[in-house]
Amino acid sequence: MMVLCTITYANHFYNGFHFDDSHSIQNNSYIRSLGNVPLFFKDGSTSSALPQNQSYRPVTTTSLAFDYWLGGGYNLFFFHLSTFILFLLQGVLMIWFFLRIFNISAPGSKRNTYIALVAVTGYLLHPAIAETVNYIIARADLQSTFFVIFGFALYQHSSICRKYLLYLVPVIIGALAKPPAIMFAPMFLIYLLFFDEKLSLIDVFKKNRFKQVFNVIKKAMPAFVICLFLYWLQGHLTPKTWEAGGTSPKWYLATQPYVVFHYFKMFFVPNALSADSDWQLLTSIWNWHFFVGMAFIILMIVTAFITSKKTHLRPISFGIIWFFLALIPTSSIIPLAEVLNDHRMFFPFVGLCLSVSWTVGLLIKNLSLFSRPAYKTIGVIVLVLILSAYAYGTNQRNEVWHTEETLWHDVTIKSPGNGRGMMNYGLAKMAQGDYVTADVYFKKAQKLLPYYTSLYVNIGILNAATGHYAIAEENFNKGIWYGSNYPDPYVFYGRFLNERGRYREAEVNLQKALQLAPANVYARTLLMDVYQNEDKWSELKELAQATLQIMPGNEDAQKYLQAADNKKDKIAEELELVKKAPTAERYVNLSLRYYNTGKFEECIAACKEAIKLRTNYPEAYNNMGTAYNSLKKYDEAIAALKIAVALKPDFQLAVNNLAVAYRGKKEAK
Repeated sequence: MMVLCTITYANHFYNGFHFDDSHSIQNNSYIRSLGNVPLFFKDGSTSSALPQNQSYRPVTTTSLAFDYWLGGGYNLFFFHLSTFILFLLQGVLMIWFFLRIFNISAPGSKRNTYIALVAVTGYLLHPAIAETVNYIIARADLQSTFFVIFGFALYQHSSICRKYLLYLVPVIIGALAKPPAIMFAPMFLIYLLFFDEKLSLIDVFKKNRFKQVFNVIKKAMPAFVICLFLYWLQGHLTPKTWEAGGTSPKWYLATQPYVVFHYFKMFFVPNALSADSDWQLLTSIWNWHFFVGMAFIILMIVTAFITSKKTHLRPISFGIIWFFLALIPTSSIIPLAEVLNDHRMFFPFVGLCLSVSWTVGLLIKNLSLFSRPAYKTIGVIVLVLILSAYAYGTNQRNEVWHTEETLWHDVTIKSPGNGRGMMNYGLAKMAQGDYVTADVYFKKAQKLLPYYTSLYVNIGILNAATGHYAIAEENFNKGIWYGSNYPDPYVFYGRFLNERGRYREAEVNLQKALQLAPANVYARTLLMDVYQNEDKWSELKELAQATLQIMPGNEDAQKYLQAADNKKDKIAEELELVKKAPTAERYVNLSLRYYNTGKFEECIAACKEAIKLRTNYPEAYNNMGTAYNSLKKYDEAIAALKIAVALKPDFQLAVNNLAVAYRGKKEAK
C-alpha cells in the first residue's frame, strides 16, 4: 500500500507553490525563522502576509517554518516531503481505525483485514485526494484529518488513553492546524453510540434506551467541552481582518446540497477536478440543482438511519454520518469565497471510504460473488483496474500541479467561467515573458471580473513591462480603488514608482502596504530599496533591523543594513565592485542601477563597457536598447535590441523591448 502510494506520488515532490501559498508561505516573513514559533500560538496574524486570510492555525504555520529551516529556504522537496510522510502515516492509522470498526461489526471475519487494506489503498490513490497532497498550504486539511483519526485510534487501541482522556490530545493538535478537527466531538458521539453501546440512531429516541444514551453523552462530554473551547479559542485569536470571502449565507447554504452531491459523485468518478472551480451561488431554490441536492441528502440520511439498525451494517451508517459532519464547516451557513474546493473532500472521504468499502464487502459476501475461482479472478482484475485508474488519475493531477502554467491552464479548460483562473494563467504566461498571451487572458478575465483588484494590478504590471507607463499607472490606481484594504496594489504600484524614480510616492505606497500587512516580505524589501534610493539612512537602518528581528539572517536586510551604516547608495556600491574587479556582469548590474534611477546615458555607457569585455553579451545589448527606448532614440534601440535577439533568439524580454522600440518609432512619426 505505502509502496504503491509512493510510486504514484513520485512525480509530485518538486511541484511548485500555488495560489494561497504566495501569501501564507512565500511572502510570509514569519515562517523564515523557527524563533517565531511561540508567536504563532499567540498571534494569528503570523499565518499570512494577507490580512484577509490571517487565521489562527499555529500548528500548520509551525510546520511550514520547520520545512523552511530544514530545506534552508524555499526548497520545494522538503515542503512536500513532510506533508507526504504524514499522509502515509494517516494511511496506517486508517487501517487500524477501519479494522477495529469492522471487527466490532463482524467479529471473526477473515475478510475484514482485506477490506480495510483495499479501502485505505483506494483512499490514498484517489485523484481527489491528490489536490490536498499537492497544494502545500492545504496540508492544514491533512493535518487536522490525521489528528482526528489518530484520536480515534488511541481511543480504540489504548485503555490508558481512554482512562485519562489522552485520545483528545491529537484532537487538540488537529484543531490548532485547522478548525474542522472539532467535528471529532459529534463523530465520537456517534462512534460511542454505534460501537460501544451498540445502539442505532432510532434507539436514541426510545425511552427504554435513555440510560444507555445518557452514558454515551456523558462519555462524549469531555470531547465536546474541549472542541467547543478550541472553537472559541480559534475565533478569539483569529485577527479581525479575516474574511470568509462569501457574500450571502442564505444562498451559500442553498447551493451546498448540490455541492455535497458533487463531492459524492467525485468519489466514484473523479472526472471534474479543478483547482479553482467556476461554480456560482444559486439565486433561487426553484432550481433543479437544489432539488437534486436535497433529494440526495434526504436519501443519505434515510440510508444512515436504516443501516444503523443492525450491528453488521453500522460501518455504512457511521461513514455516511462522518461524510456529512466533516462537510459542515465548509458546506453550511458560513459563506466562503469559493462555492466548492477539491481539497475539501479530503476529510469527508475518510467516512465515505469506510462506508463504501464495507458496503461492497458485504455485497461480495452475501451474493457469494467470490464463491467460484473464476468470479474471484474477475473480482481481483476489476479491483486492480480501479486502483490502477485511480493511481493514473492521481499521477496526472500531480503533473497538473507541477507549475503555475500547468495548473492554471487546466483551470481555464475545466472552469472556463472562472475569471481568476484566466487571470492566473495570464500571470503565468507574463512571468515567461509571453506578454501577448498574457494580455489575451487578462482581457478574458476582465469580462468575467470587471472589479477584481488583483486583475488590475497584473494589467498594470503587464503594461509597465511593455512600456505603456500611463496605462500601467491607470490600472494600478484602479487596483487600489477596488481593493484599498489589500496590500498588493500598493506593493506593485510602489515598485512601479520606484523604478520610475518617483521615490517619495513609492515610499508612501509601500508604507501603506506594510500598515496593512507587516509580514509582507516583498513590501519590506522594496521599501528598504526606496529608502536607500532616497538616502534615508536612519529609516533604512530601522526597517532593516526590524526585518532581521523577524527573519534573522535575511540577506537583503543585512545588505541594506550595511548600506545604511556605510551611507552608500546602490550606484556607489556597484561602482565600488566594478573598480575592484571590472567584469562584464558587474557592468551590466551597474547599467541596471543607472536605468532604475533614470540615468539612461550612464546606463548606455556601462553597457558599452560590458560589451568591450564580452562582445556577444545579449543582456548588455538589451539594457542598452531599453535605455535608448527611454530616451526615445528608437533607431539606436532597434539596432541594439536586434543584436540581443540575434545572440539569444529565446530572449523574450529583448523581443518585447524590440516591439516597444518599433511601436515608439511608429508613433513618433
